[in-house]
Amino acid sequence: MTDLFNLDGRHALVTGASSGLGRHFAVPLARAGARVSLAARRADALADTVTAVEAAGGQAQAVVMDVTERASVAAAIAAAEERFGRLDILVNNAGIAAPATALDLTEADWDAVIDTNLKGVFLTAQEAGRRMAATGGGSIVNVASILGLRVTGGVSAYAASKAGVVQLTKSLALEWARHGIRVNAIAPGYVETEMNAEFFSSDAGKAMIRRVPQRRLGRARELDGALLLLASDAGSYMTGSIVAVDGGHLVSGL
Repeated sequence: MTDLFNLDGRHALVTGASSGLGRHFAVPLARAGARVSLAARRADALADTVTAVEAAGGQAQAVVMDVTERASVAAAIAAAEERFGRLDILVNNAGIAAPATALDLTEADWDAVIDTNLKGVFLTAQEAGRRMAATGGGSIVNVASILGLRVTGGVSAYAASKAGVVQLTKSLALEWARHGIRVNAIAPGYVETEMNAEFFSSDAGKAMIRRVPQRRLGRARELDGALLLLASDAGSYMTGSIVAVDGGHLVSGL
């Protein structure tokens, strides 16, 4: 059964790999056998992730990529393939947030969130998809959010960007199935990271946790199963799926 999730001989690229979920995702991919390319805007910011992968017994390399710039994306994927060979798996994780009410949100913050979270996912998927189509297929795992499926206040740009990722995932899955490319997404719920720890210790954060049926934050490692399912042959008949990992949040009552 474990062979279904085996990634031996495959090359995975993770965007936004310098921190948060991107840094975390690199390790289970490596433990499953993949060679992992780690992408972020600064190579030095990836040093800790490279070390974590190598400590887990994996192979890793850092590549510089700005997901909002087409030339940067193309150059980074080409560099990744030069050392680790054809790209088999893309984990489209890079993302930012700009919490603010819609009346206060600046145009600059709106543009930054949409450019990174939606345009960046498209540009990276498109470049990877073109290469995968030419080499026999692959798997693309986009990182969406339950906020792309159900909204709350103060996150209009982020929610819009992640809703776009959900629909983009389905559209690409439909178009690219004939090329042997599967495109799916993980929609995490409230998962604890170093970036949100302070908020979730506040009264407002604690109130949000109480609305989750499991009454707790998720842990990054609880996304590993969905990640490996979608990246590996275990999910070979899945494409266009949005897998929520959210402690039951989406099915809770209003």
